[in-house]
Amino acid sequence: MLHAINKEVPLNIQIIENMDDDCLQSAAKPDWHRCFEVLYIVKGKGICLIDLEKFEISDNMILCLRPDQVRQFQANGDILGYRISFTESFFSIGEQEDDLMYQSAIIESIPRSACVALQNDITNDMKEILKKMIIEFDNDCLFRTEMLRRYLKIFLVYVARQFEDSVDKIMQTRNIEMAQKFKTLVDKNFITKKTVAEYAAMLFVTPNYLNTVVKKMTGYSARYHIRQRIVLEAKRKATHSGLCMKEIAYYLGFMDISHFSKYFKNATGINFSEFKKETYLMQIAD
Repeated sequence: MLHAINKEVPLNIQIIENMDDDCLQSAAKPDWHRCFEVLYIVKGKGICLIDLEKFEISDNMILCLRPDQVRQFQANGDILGYRISFTESFFSIGEQEDDLMYQSAIIESIPRSACVALQNDITNDMKEILKKMIIEFDNDCLFRTEMLRRYLKIFLVYVARQFEDSVDKIMQTRNIEMAQKFKTLVDKNFITKKTVAEYAAMLFVTPNYLNTVVKKMTGYSARYHIRQRIVLEAKRKATHSGLCMKEIAYYLGFMDISHFSKYFKNATGINFSEFKKETYLMQIAD
């Protein structure tokens, strides 16, 4: 029998007390999910097929499913446990950006079609968290949704810990990807976009967060990379195009030539005219 608790929140908890014939028939039909699902088997045996991959179910096991995975569950006798379903937006809405990235990593650290036997020393803690979630779900107290979200986060952290080191690896991968995307965007847009804020907006993060990630991955700030890309193009034009400083400044989007001159000197340590002269002398020497 399943007791469904539904209070118009994008989170649902079902208490599994037993599997009678009718429920077994229903559970034997493939189910297509459009939310995250955690099936916690406290006691019982059975088989679960997730996208045709077979998992043997036994006491103190966790099954995790992602949206749109096909799940087919067959119980061998009575089953005691819980089924928790939630949307990603419920898990992350209202969080600060750093927390949001980390929480996404918690979800992604759980492998696709994950099935794991829980360590005995954490089962009591996880049961207590679930009990608190059910109590909170069944009342209308102030900040109820926030309490549920926090309990869910703690519960999923326990689950994620069964897959050691995955969270850190996911975060590292995400940081590398963001730094690469940032550098690609700079290459494509440096003429029209010259501030960290503009690139942060394109990546849907805050300027501080972008700067932190880029500096961590490259050793230099996001502003440094933008400036170096602009200066590199200025040097290329000065060396190979035959354009004067005014023309190069306009090409790079600087309407004020004096501003461009200061910008170039701050980035390179020499005046634009000095750089062009040195380049010219090197070409003659060659």
